Amino acid sequence: MKLFDLTNKRALITGGTHGLGMAMAEGLAQAGAELVISSTTPSKLEEALAYYKSKGYKASGYIFDVTDEKIAAEQIEAIEKNQGPIHILVNNAGIIKREPAVSMLIEDFRRVIDVDLVGAFIMSQLVGRKMIERNEGKIINICSMMSELGRNSVSAYAAAKGGLKMLTKNLATEWAKHNIQVNGIGPGYFATSQTEPIRVDGNPFNEFIISRTPAGRWGDPEDLAGTAVFLASEASRFVNGQIIYVDGGILATIGKPSNE
Repeated sequence: MKLFDLTNKRALITGGTHGLGMAMAEGLAQAGAELVISSTTPSKLEEALAYYKSKGYKASGYIFDVTDEKIAAEQIEAIEKNQGPIHILVNNAGIIKREPAVSMLIEDFRRVIDVDLVGAFIMSQLVGRKMIERNEGKIINICSMMSELGRNSVSAYAAAKGGLKMLTKNLATEWAKHNIQVNGIGPGYFATSQTEPIRVDGNPFNEFIISRTPAGRWGDPEDLAGTAVFLASEASRFVNGQIIYVDGGILATIGKPSNE
């Protein structure tokens, strides 16, 4: 369908070398988009690009930290010069620090905010300026269920992702008049290499997630692809400032009684 066709569109995915970022990038590529992947780790970037190219996708990569505005600005200029205009920006790069609030180091708190929130702002500003000049663009911020809910030991992450939700709404408000749509995706709990150690039978957290999720399972990374394509395509041209939670229904329910 033409509404979802991303042919001749170029998508920059920060941190698109593994996990959910890679799944969304692959979904965009399957819809026809050319991929530009950023990373801070050369070996991971090289491995990811080899994978994308093995699938027949057009992909290039750049090494930079989204929190370094000077280097990021230089790399955005290089992308636009070497590859062409960035039509789609996916702010996926992020970190998490699990530590009770009472003992978290302030430097760790600041670092999470810097990567997960300030980094997304830096990238949105740099790419958004060029989108404004062209009077079109799509920005997709990767939020979280922690944009809505609290949880033990993730105070910095929740603060950053809550802030990212509101940044999404504010950028949409400012840039809608330039035909730029800024939306977010809030993933639930997904089966990735990071969650593999706790996704085993008998693990209390595994049982908790399965029982807490109406769908009764962890998400597959591929479950995010359709939402990413929708928000990157003309199908969402009048959708702005929204966070779409892809969580198997967790946020829709108070949960099941323990004896059900």
